Amino acid sequence: MQKHGGKRKPGDSLQRTPKAKETGPTMVGDESSDPAIMNYLGAKKTNALGNNFSEYHVEEPPRVVMDKLEKMGFSVISMTGVGQTLVWCLHKDISPM
Repeated sequence: MQKHGGKRKPGDSLQRTPKAKETGPTMVGDESSDPAIMNYLGAKKTNALGNNFSEYHVEEPPRVVMDKLEKMGFSVISMTGVGQTLVWCLHKDISPM
């Protein structure tokens, strides 16, 4: 997700979900995420107690979210497990036509 000195590329997206809850909710973005994409996904912005940042979540499982993002032109470029969390990194080519 983080590329070139920690800067996010405009066409990148990130999803994660706890392994124990593969059916959702799914975290689909942070406070810097594109509001249009978050709206398309039906994501709600939340701020967990004790956190000084916001996250976007949807109730759908990751496979449903990834299907929606694929329709927008995103594709999975990597996936990993971190502790009890699954993380997918997606990319959308935004090259000028």
